[in-house]
Amino acid sequence: MKKTFRLVISCPDRVGLVAAVSQFLNERQGSIIEASHHTDIEQKWFFMRHEIDADSLNIDVETFREEFAPIAEEFNMRWYVKDSEDRPKVILMATKESHCLNDIMHRWHTGELNCEIVGVIANHEELRSMVEWYKIPYHCIPVPKENKMSAFQKIEACIDDAQADTIVLARYMQIFPEYLCEKYRHRVINIHHSFLPSFIGAKPYHQAAVRGVKLIGATCHYVTADLDAGPIIEQDVIRVRHSHSAEDMVRLGKDIEKLVLSRGLRYHLEDRVLVHGNKTVVFAE
Repeated sequence: MKKTFRLVISCPDRVGLVAAVSQFLNERQGSIIEASHHTDIEQKWFFMRHEIDADSLNIDVETFREEFAPIAEEFNMRWYVKDSEDRPKVILMATKESHCLNDIMHRWHTGELNCEIVGVIANHEELRSMVEWYKIPYHCIPVPKENKMSAFQKIEACIDDAQADTIVLARYMQIFPEYLCEKYRHRVINIHHSFLPSFIGAKPYHQAAVRGVKLIGATCHYVTADLDAGPIIEQDVIRVRHSHSAEDMVRLGKDIEKLVLSRGLRYHLEDRVLVHGNKTVVFAE
């Protein structure tokens, strides 16, 4: 893959923004490989993601940060620039179901996801052999009902020891405590086996079957203290028929869950997701 710098910006909308960024890159001989812009007209907020050929620039990433800072201050930008060769560290969390976990590990193993998986945390032992086949460290941390806080403190230490940038709840069936949601804000990604906000809570496919729906789906979102209500990264649906049982819907639902979670994670890893309030702008390819 070609080495790039990813420049990601959000700020109040204002005339001259794009021109200022373009001039900055032009003066440093930067060649733009991919450019994405969006303006939220109602909120008057501007979003930008540029992918720049690193070899075309006459500066390194640290100098880029130093020299771009005055422009960012002038336009009141929230911004960052990343080197595409800096692979994010990801820790996965699971319970007993393997479909989402295995799908992510396979995509990572084949090079589809440009990251480093630094471990799997689970509250049961069932998935250990599968994870260790990939030579990924497996940490079993039970979460007893009578002492969940102690368990989550161990989980927190495990995440921090691994220096994980991103935490993926690959069907981890425990509720993240509020203090961890805040500490890892916009870094914890969940897959919800429902097309939110419909059919929240337990057994969404059974709820859908009772309602006779014609579409079922899945939602990938950032985890917040407000359960299943964090900023949505990706969603998709699959058609079902009257002849499908709840068990059929579970089977079909697992397929869409894997797809939506892997797609949402890739968007996050490639810095394509910009959060504003409880909404996201996703610059998908």
